Amino acid sequence: MSSRALHLAWRKNREEGLGSNDKAVPFNKQDFQALRDQCLERGVLFCDPTFPAEPDSLGYNELGRYSSKTRGVEWKRPKELCSNPQFIVGGATRTDICQGALGDCWLLAAIASLTLNKDILARVVPPGQSFEENYAGIFHFQLWQYGEWVDVVIDDRLPTRDGKLLFVHSAEGSEFWSALLEKAYAKVNSSYEALSGGCTTEGFEDFTGGIAENYDLLRAPPHLFKIIQKALYRGSLLGCSIDITSVYETEAVTRQKLVKGHAYSITGAEVVHLYGSPVELVRIRNPWGEVEWTGPWSDDSREWDGVRPEEKSKLDYCAEDGEFWMAYADFLKQFSKLEICNLTPDTLTSDEVGRWSYYQFEGNWRVGSTAGGCRNHPATFCSNPQFAIKLEDVDDDPHDGEDGCTFLVGLMQKDGRKERRFGRDLNTIGFAIYQVPDEYKGCTNIHLGPDVLLRQRAIAMSHTFINLREVCDRFKLPPGEYVIIPSTFEAHRKGSFVLRVFSEKHAHTSPMEEDVTGKVEEADVGEKDVDPHFKHLFMRIAGNDSEISVHELQQILNRVVTHRSDIKTDGFSMETCRHIISLMDTDGNAKLGLVEFHILWMKIQNYMDIFKKHDSDNSGTMSTHEVRTALTEAGFQLNSIVLEVIVSHYANQEYAIDFDGFVTCLIRLELLFRMFKTLDKNDTGKIQLDIVQWLCLALH
Repeated sequence: MSSRALHLAWRKNREEGLGSNDKAVPFNKQDFQALRDQCLERGVLFCDPTFPAEPDSLGYNELGRYSSKTRGVEWKRPKELCSNPQFIVGGATRTDICQGALGDCWLLAAIASLTLNKDILARVVPPGQSFEENYAGIFHFQLWQYGEWVDVVIDDRLPTRDGKLLFVHSAEGSEFWSALLEKAYAKVNSSYEALSGGCTTEGFEDFTGGIAENYDLLRAPPHLFKIIQKALYRGSLLGCSIDITSVYETEAVTRQKLVKGHAYSITGAEVVHLYGSPVELVRIRNPWGEVEWTGPWSDDSREWDGVRPEEKSKLDYCAEDGEFWMAYADFLKQFSKLEICNLTPDTLTSDEVGRWSYYQFEGNWRVGSTAGGCRNHPATFCSNPQFAIKLEDVDDDPHDGEDGCTFLVGLMQKDGRKERRFGRDLNTIGFAIYQVPDEYKGCTNIHLGPDVLLRQRAIAMSHTFINLREVCDRFKLPPGEYVIIPSTFEAHRKGSFVLRVFSEKHAHTSPMEEDVTGKVEEADVGEKDVDPHFKHLFMRIAGNDSEISVHELQQILNRVVTHRSDIKTDGFSMETCRHIISLMDTDGNAKLGLVEFHILWMKIQNYMDIFKKHDSDNSGTMSTHEVRTALTEAGFQLNSIVLEVIVSHYANQEYAIDFDGFVTCLIRLELLFRMFKTLDKNDTGKIQLDIVQWLCLALH
């Protein structure tokens, strides 16, 4: 199926609700229930052909086929590792997650936080799975991936060495849900090695579909402890880490047993009384399951002696499980970064608990059409996708005392981990927000051009352009209409993205795209309107039959344009001339008469003037980023989807269109609009075709 057909199928699925947690899309088109039933009926254990127990599933470099780190690895099912394997024992807990020989502590910290919210956990780990009832060596998990939930099927063959799991495992040893979840996550990202290194917020978002905020603890807001408490109360997932200054500090242990460059999860925030004076404490979990903080308020430290017994008993403060308490003041000093994933998501900067309004859009940056780069590239910047947001109601009880409309914008690029295998880096991404001028307010069927965007400064923008999976920022703006422009930093960088907007109050958001329209009026020209000199020339060219065939048309047009010093072209192709005949031939004899040729010549003169205007360097070609404006001048208003198709079909390797391609495009557009108008008899904007009509239309 072509990429265009796939895109249309994807849009139809979205309209039917597919991709929600309740209607997760089967990853790789694998249906868990059907596959399990087949295995049970045949009495075999499932072997996943799409993520096989082979070296490529482990990795491609450090965990590649010939790496020393994968030497001796065997794939085994849990029943080969212990006598009585269990999926979950006594409910999923944080101690089920111990790190193995893979640098995915960021993911394990997210999984550990996931266990604190049973409802969220049940969305990711569907219940009713076990190694006893209906066991067929197959399990499934649901993950949020770039705007949609996917149901991921895996077999239970896990990588081991010397009879022990190579990667994540439970402290218990006979519990396997966390190892199987890690495998499912590795599958959607193409390999285990693809999971190495990352931010906890990535795991948070993929387990919840929420949106993450980041806090630099050197500049922590004064109300951050209350934010943490409220986030935990609302079931949000929280992670923290200590920055490293060089690669040599990676996982280095400090004097007080904190690990640098390591992802921790925050699991509690309480106020206790030390000899009657309140002290703010946070509880932190190390996914290694060991190496705990040894400073004040650590397990069995003397500070606990000054706390009332009833308070101590509530806090479970001395378990040797990799989890520990520390003073909030020490937390700010020792840690560098705090990450919070808002689940509902609710407002974190207000004492009022409320839900955000949520909006999500898919988009593409396509080289030559919509990959315009940042504002540093004024010639192409306005080609980027555009999204409108209308803010009307100000926040309730604003934390800073100032009226305004609070909203979050998250820009996420797709499939970065999968692309690592091929040596491809993430794009450097960001976004800018502009105010919509009064004359365009209320309009979303437009695409703002240089005359609007380049004459004003952005009213807000992402804090940086950066090569991360997601850039997310919080804003407060006055009520009004704005346009968000997501882009790569450099122009001409291909990519796909998800843009999400979370607003405290309801907002109106939508893509800014033109309505597709075309000017296809019939020219009111008769033979009497033709200039006698033109008529004389035509008769001389056309010969005895007084009509021009496709071959004669090619000769005539090429003779004309090659004598024009202001148009650089190699001439018209036979394909272009066939399209012209198809459009202009009104009597069906595959030739052009005098009036038909006269109308054609007026069209070409008009097209020539438009082309010259946009061939700014007189190179004989037009930049594809100019095509939108040029087509509009010729009478065709098209959206980004159609423009991407035009660029892919008519542009050369340098993403430029020559005069022949420009004319062919315009002739084809007019022909297609005429056909559509003929078939859309009731002017509904939709047509139905049988197979013969479809083939005739497509082959025309």
